[in-house]
Amino acid sequence: MRKVYKTKRDRRRAKIRARIKGTARRPRLVVFRSNKYIYSQIIDDEKKETLVTASDRRLEIDSKALTKTERAKIVGKNLAEKAKKVDIKKVVFDRAGYKYHGRVKALAEGAREGGLIF
Repeated sequence: MRKVYKTKRDRRRAKIRARIKGTARRPRLVVFRSNKYIYSQIIDDEKKETLVTASDRRLEIDSKALTKTERAKIVGKNLAEKAKKVDIKKVVFDRAGYKYHGRVKALAEGAREGGLIF
């Protein structure tokens, strides 16, 4: 049988998820980064439900004029605004195995500017 190898991201993700759990008082902010877009969710792991979502596919902005990093920051701010409407102020940041730089960092900074605390 062939051995299945995990990528570096999968190993980092497993280590992060072992330590981070989202609760009703402090849900988990998750980031998914594809080659074109960036997606983020706020999840309550106890109830196993998604509370808020945001992505740059859903934004009404001229995405051709902005870089992917600039769009990620806007997504972070948009997510923070939606979270305020649902009375979420504090979250736990789950970078899902991605290194904390570039688009992931821009999304986190945008969410902080929007008022989320993590």
